[in-house]
Amino acid sequence: MDFKKMRQDFPTLRPDDAPAYLDNACVTLKPDSVVEAIHDYYTKTPGCGGRSVHRYGSKISQSTSQTRTKLQKFLNAESAKEIVFTRNATHSLNQVAHGMQWSKGDIVLTTDREHNSNLVPWLQLEQERGIDHRVVESNPDNTFNLEAFEQACADAGSKLKMVSMSQVGNLDGIKIPVKKIARIAHDHGALICVDGAQSTPHMNVDVQDLDIDFLAFSIHKMCGPSGMGGLWGRYDLLENLRTIQSGGQTVKTSTYDSIEWANPPNRFEGGLGNFSGMIATGAAIDYLSKLDMDAVHQHEIRLNSIMTDGIKDLPGIEIIGPLDANKRGGICSILMDELPAHDIALLLDEAAGVMVRSGQHCVHSWFNSKGHANGSLRASAYLYNTEDEARLFAETFSEAVHAFS
Repeated sequence: MDFKKMRQDFPTLRPDDAPAYLDNACVTLKPDSVVEAIHDYYTKTPGCGGRSVHRYGSKISQSTSQTRTKLQKFLNAESAKEIVFTRNATHSLNQVAHGMQWSKGDIVLTTDREHNSNLVPWLQLEQERGIDHRVVESNPDNTFNLEAFEQACADAGSKLKMVSMSQVGNLDGIKIPVKKIARIAHDHGALICVDGAQSTPHMNVDVQDLDIDFLAFSIHKMCGPSGMGGLWGRYDLLENLRTIQSGGQTVKTSTYDSIEWANPPNRFEGGLGNFSGMIATGAAIDYLSKLDMDAVHQHEIRLNSIMTDGIKDLPGIEIIGPLDANKRGGICSILMDELPAHDIALLLDEAAGVMVRSGQHCVHSWFNSKGHANGSLRASAYLYNTEDEARLFAETFSEAVHAFS
């Protein structure tokens, strides 16, 4: 695959002075086709799908239905009816957490490296509904501790109801063995929900092969528009899920004192939809579907190896997770408790046009447990990044570390 040639598909990367954008774990850049899809909606067919039957409405209904089918194929779901449009992975995870029926004492297992979106909803249910949220500790290098997970499942016994974990950590890029986790969870009679925000943009994710029950993902991390995400769930589970966004087309009909709920996915898509976002999502999935995702993943690892090799021996810094970039995908997160992460991030941008993330990356729980109040600096690569950009990051970061030391 010619990754350098692909850069020409992204308008923000075409100028000669384009930045080295390495904040892809937060949000990815958009190709022309996605931008054009949004523009076309507002300038050609700015209608209301699923409601109006005039030509604008009919066109949008058709286009959004096509996007749902594209997502079905992209994830290898059994039916397009299993695809729910949401605002982002956070919305999707909350739909699962707050849509299920809970009894006091039901146990939910997560890891100790979860984004707030896959931690806070369970903590909220613990406070409000009396569920029992338990954390499975990772190995010292942040890799998944399968033995600890098996023990946690055994300790939970018949009370285990849900295992909810990120397939790839936004903190460190570490991938967990989802298939093994799913098998163990199902053996204990529990469901498994996967936060796929950091996996679906970077690798093949086959929900049937993984044998999972729910998958949350964010389209804005998949070359798609902001304000768009998705939830995949097995249809029989969606049929028994309570919507957290009722109204509008979430019902078949209603009276002054009764409701007849719509079937999935309409049940979960209350209110006027982000139609331009849905159509642009289809364009983004078209773009990704043409790629060899295994090649994308290997490209990101190559870039991470360059970044890692260039900074690993710097004084006062520590890379989160294994030193081997093969185990961290395209994410290189750096602890530097004695150095100002935000100031260094600003310096990288101003001095060399290198854009990275600084802070706690919505994984406050991990940083607080380790005593790293300063957070970390995170460089995250994607398909359009180059080896020269990876080297520029390593060189500029090294200069910044020496300047602040």
